[in-house]
Amino acid sequence: MSAIGRSPLVLLGSGGHARVLLSLLREPTDGCIDIKQPSDDWPSAVPWLGSDLSRLAPETRVIVGIGSVGATRLREKVFQNAIESGFEVEGVIADTAIITQDVQVPRCAQILTGAVLQTACQLGRNVLVNTRALVEHDCVLQDHVHVAVGAILCGGVHVGKGAHIGAGATVLQGISIGENATVGAGAVVTKDVAPDTVVIGSPARPIRK
Repeated sequence: MSAIGRSPLVLLGSGGHARVLLSLLREPTDGCIDIKQPSDDWPSAVPWLGSDLSRLAPETRVIVGIGSVGATRLREKVFQNAIESGFEVEGVIADTAIITQDVQVPRCAQILTGAVLQTACQLGRNVLVNTRALVEHDCVLQDHVHVAVGAILCGGVHVGKGAHIGAGATVLQGISIGENATVGAGAVVTKDVAPDTVVIGSPARPIRK
């Protein structure tokens, strides 16, 4: 049960990303929603509340506890379902994240441990900048973008809605990544990437459209 005077806070998901978020939250979490019961490594203090959002009180705040590997569609679906169900979607900003004063971070964004957001960056809704990722000056990340662990976006990169930048990838200055594109782990992107395209390697090349 939530403390008196505080709206309940519930995670949507119970996998590895959700457990990372639990370690960063500054307040108690009242439970999790998932399509299946959490595994044994899920903390017992955060009860499974089933799979149905309609069980939650209308004043409940929710956090998208789902990461992505190569595609962000599930994160987007969970986010949109929460919004359409009338819930307020919260974000998470790690104490060790570095964010310059002129960067506007939406309330529903997630900026994790050691991530860096430099001057004049713009972030859309439900963006995830994962552990130790670097987003340099004047980058634009549209809704539902995931910049994975250790990825680097050099200055002026534009990342379209729903794109996934893989772990350890580097996107050179001024590049545009199209909507729902995927940059593979460790890739070095030297040219614009078309929407719905997967690129891998150094220099990065498309493998399918």
